[in-house]
Amino acid sequence: MPTLRPYHPTDAAALTALYVRSVRHYGPRAYTPEQVAVWAATADVAHTAARCGDGRHVVVAQDEAGRLLGFADLEADGHLDMLYVAPEAEGLHVGSHLYGAIETHAQRRGLHRIFVEASELARPLFERRGFTLLGRNDLVLDGVDIHNYRMEKRWA
Repeated sequence: MPTLRPYHPTDAAALTALYVRSVRHYGPRAYTPEQVAVWAATADVAHTAARCGDGRHVVVAQDEAGRLLGFADLEADGHLDMLYVAPEAEGLHVGSHLYGAIETHAQRRGLHRIFVEASELARPLFERRGFTLLGRNDLVLDGVDIHNYRMEKRWA
């Protein structure tokens, strides 16, 4: 089972690389090569550092050797912006552990909802966690059509 810990600013480059590896590994299961390429191209270390350092709650999963296995974040309004798992962590339920930590944090903060734009690949994870599908987002990245899904989970 992975260890979960808070984000450290020194993680930015490794998390950016993990993001790219994750998109390139899992992406072809639901997206075309062109879609995967433009999605992976959105990775940028400075952008990752800025987002992870802007006050949002960021959780990092690592193994016993300290290797990063995944990460997830939650913005103050309940928006889950990122949840990525390293290819080498496939089958270890890292995404479920990360999501569980995010939901616990949201509930402790008094939030009553988490919302997300889930990829085709992440949609089943969120459905298993009780999210409701709100609609499909059809996007264009660098001239390439790609989509994701607006989803939310509410509790009392």
